[in-house]
Amino acid sequence: MSSDLKQSIMSGQVVAGAMVFEFFSPGLSSVLHNAGAKYVIYDMEHTGLDIESLKWLFASCRGLPIAPMVRVPVGEYTWLARSLDIGAHGVMIPMVESAQQAASIVQACRYPPLGRRGAAFGFAQCDYKGGDINQKMRDFHDRNLVIAQIETERGLEQVEAIAEIDGIDVLWVGHFDLSNFMGIPGQFDHPLFLAAMKQIADVAKKHGKVAGFMATDAAWADKVKAMGYTMIATGTDTGILQQGFSQLIQHVEKRG
Repeated sequence: MSSDLKQSIMSGQVVAGAMVFEFFSPGLSSVLHNAGAKYVIYDMEHTGLDIESLKWLFASCRGLPIAPMVRVPVGEYTWLARSLDIGAHGVMIPMVESAQQAASIVQACRYPPLGRRGAAFGFAQCDYKGGDINQKMRDFHDRNLVIAQIETERGLEQVEAIAEIDGIDVLWVGHFDLSNFMGIPGQFDHPLFLAAMKQIADVAKKHGKVAGFMATDAAWADKVKAMGYTMIATGTDTGILQQGFSQLIQHVEKRG
């Protein structure tokens, strides 16, 4: 991801991408680019994806105008700094629940003086190129997104404090977990859930952040766009593939 794409995202333009949970193929980055995705978020939280495979997937995005990102299993330095070192242009952190946690995440993702991330230049994140170190650090700060997931009742209670942390770019709703932790699992039309969704989008806008969401169909996309969500990923890859095969298979087997 170039700094131009991050600027587009942070300006509030609607920017579409994809989340990938199963089909970790080297060709998928080109398929998604051809489909119009501006970024791809590979999931490590709920899948068997490992760090070596992730590096290989990031490499498959090199040279394409599609930004590789990752949802790490947990917001700890080892996962965040290593993901950025191997080429992530953005990191998504699940279950962010406090300003203290958000600040720790930023420290792991940003170089001094903004954070405490260790230096490793000339490797994957630099496309193995040399260059001025100070310029590289500025470029990575301008390029890389830090995405905090608000997906628990605790995160919802602390969303204002989380949004106040400099270095957090996106507040991303994990809708299934949020409904679960609110005690209304899967009730996405429940007034409390809808109010929570709108609250997160409003808080993001108030603090100059962006509201993000993964839409599994066009109805979800329209609903969240109306609420103010602008960084929208499509998914899941398994659901989309199954739906596409199912429609064609049903057509083939249709009688008459």
